[in-house]
Amino acid sequence: MTAGAAVSLDDLGKRFGETEAVAGLSFTVARGELFGVVGPDGAGKTTTLRMLAGVLAPDTGDADVLGVSVARDPEGVKAHIAYMSQRFGLYTDLTVAENIAFYADLYRVPRAARAARLERLYAFSNLGPFRDRLAGQLSGGMKQKLSLSCALIHEPEVLLLDEPTFGVDPISRRDLWLIVHEMVGRGVTAIVTTSYMDEAERCDRVALLNHGRLVGLAPPAALQGELAGQVLAVRCDPARRAVELLQAMPEVRNAALFGDLIHVNTPGGLDAWPGLAARLAAGGVTTADEEAIAPSLEDVFLVRTADG
Repeated sequence: MTAGAAVSLDDLGKRFGETEAVAGLSFTVARGELFGVVGPDGAGKTTTLRMLAGVLAPDTGDADVLGVSVARDPEGVKAHIAYMSQRFGLYTDLTVAENIAFYADLYRVPRAARAARLERLYAFSNLGPFRDRLAGQLSGGMKQKLSLSCALIHEPEVLLLDEPTFGVDPISRRDLWLIVHEMVGRGVTAIVTTSYMDEAERCDRVALLNHGRLVGLAPPAALQGELAGQVLAVRCDPARRAVELLQAMPEVRNAALFGDLIHVNTPGGLDAWPGLAARLAAGGVTTADEEAIAPSLEDVFLVRTADG
């Protein structure tokens, strides 16, 4: 176990038949860190978290969670963590209060400590007014906040959250992140998987995964600062034809649609754009409104995965 680390992965891997879901991951997560595991569907995010939670045995390597091996003692890991999966795992025929009480019993939370914890959970989840509502009658965002409250009732040292904001409304996304930040502020280590790059930018550090492999590991700002070349935001018509043409040009490292704009990563930056625009025009594409912009984490990810 690395000194000062809450979680340490050493060549952690998992296969499902012919598919290598996680390919030898090695990195550490510091105590009290908000750590993001980022990538598209199929990147290995959920499999990684399930191994860290002790619910899925690794095929290769190991991981330590607060000094406990997930390979040798998966049950021992569970005493230190809270794991919130993507799927709603609460009891729909119980109320909000009954679900939290059930998890308090499950984790053997002392009766004397429950009132203060419940008051705090209700306060920052905004679930207090809904404590007598059946869980099955909650909105998607409220269900996620209830799941998180149940996960936090025993005050875990490590919080493992698998895409906690997937499919929820923007206000609930904000509320969920406020809860996570508050817990990290209290010293909890949080590992959060997400496919939303804007959410990943909230993390202290991120691990970028693609097809089970690590393609980047650093604070978001550092990854953005390391991106070679310059990112241009341009408006083209037709946009999809422009992306196809740009991706075929040797001077372009990556081109992708971002809403109604195209982000173009090229070593030459704005100086190279007139030549690129001329070739687009020859291909029947009109261009306008080009400007250099700061790269987003998604720009970084697209280049890293293209290079990999």
